[in-house]
Amino acid sequence: MSPPARERVRHALVGAGARAEMFVRALALDHADTAELVALADVNQARMDAHNRWLAELGHPPVPTYRAADFTAMLAKERVDVVLVTSVDVTHDEYVTAALRAGCDVVTEKPMTVDAPRCRRILDAVAETGRRVTVAFNYRYNPLHEQVRRLLADGAVGEIGSVHFEWLLDVRHGADYFRRWHRDKATSGGLLVHKASHHFDLVNWWLDARPVEVHAAGRLFFYGESGRRHGYARDYDRAHGSPAAADDPFALRLAEHPRLRELYLDAEAEDGYQRDRNVFAPGVTIEDDLAVLARYSTGATMTYHLTAYAPWEGYRVMVNGSRGRLELDVTESDHVSPAGAGALKGAALHGDEAAVEHGAARLTLRPFWAPPVDVPVDGWTRQGHGGADARMTRVLLGGEPDPLGRAATAYDGALALLTGLAANRSLDTGAPVRVADLLTLP
Repeated sequence: MSPPARERVRHALVGAGARAEMFVRALALDHADTAELVALADVNQARMDAHNRWLAELGHPPVPTYRAADFTAMLAKERVDVVLVTSVDVTHDEYVTAALRAGCDVVTEKPMTVDAPRCRRILDAVAETGRRVTVAFNYRYNPLHEQVRRLLADGAVGEIGSVHFEWLLDVRHGADYFRRWHRDKATSGGLLVHKASHHFDLVNWWLDARPVEVHAAGRLFFYGESGRRHGYARDYDRAHGSPAAADDPFALRLAEHPRLRELYLDAEAEDGYQRDRNVFAPGVTIEDDLAVLARYSTGATMTYHLTAYAPWEGYRVMVNGSRGRLELDVTESDHVSPAGAGALKGAALHGDEAAVEHGAARLTLRPFWAPPVDVPVDGWTRQGHGGADARMTRVLLGGEPDPLGRAATAYDGALALLTGLAANRSLDTGAPVRVADLLTLP
């Protein structure tokens, strides 16, 4: 006699922009036996309609759509078990806390939120309700990063003294943060919160430690009105319909990308949001060149640098310990091709990938008094954040076992956020910032 069929977990998603696509597709195709998408919520009906059209292309029936103002009513009417939050960062806490108090668990995109009071509200709601918040730190699921975790936990370099972490965003990917809502620090928290929370979470996870004190320096060096000094500025506000943007390698051409056109260009009449702002236009309040020095509860330190205007994309991590050194060197794209300059990272250009751009990854263990050892890693790919996206959805939506503890909790989300918030405070004051002065955690 076969066992009874398991009831599928009912998911609703709030925030129907491009960030939602990974989750919508995974629910519709990859994990349809364990999970189902039952509703969408957003401030913009056109974007929800676009996702329903794409669901139909996948053979999935359309799902009910709700205005964001009706979010709580949606949870009750659609009997939602888990809410996926992929909205603008500054709104995360609103949806997370409402979902928790409605009896739902939550999976939220990183960063968990953008400031300490909002973080406190989420943590209080978790404690009050006993429900679960999982932060979608997909880089934990990258096979390379999993191997780093194993090696460090097994003592491959001994006691860890320091970490150096350099992250390079190329002029295609980096520029994109300066075209859209991320360019406003009040909305995104800046790159030290929105982007670097990935990296700060990895270090917390690898070291099994929490940040104690942070000192930072940084500036808006390349984008915004600095572009005039470097000779890149063009006089237009947004790319679509602007003759001045026609040959600008920094311009995003929404009309050439069908999905972006549907999600943003065709949806503008409803809310006025423009996805293709001039990256050198006034109004940028975030930085693009950032350095951080952090001290952890174990005594280890981290030096970190984020560059958002590099000619190639990738990162280098070096972990120094009492028995040796571990080095991770990843090239995601070795340059930005002229054909791909006006596209997004990983986006197909007229149906074809820009194959001239190459990537590679190498993990090297350098023990004392012995030759270096290249550590083999299976499963790494240039697509889907090193293969992490598919691995993450298998855990979060498919119920796959997680012996490495990759599913990040609200507490993990708070620790990553607080590193970035302390760095932002240090940018403002010029002084080191104690993390406990921003928010007290147990």
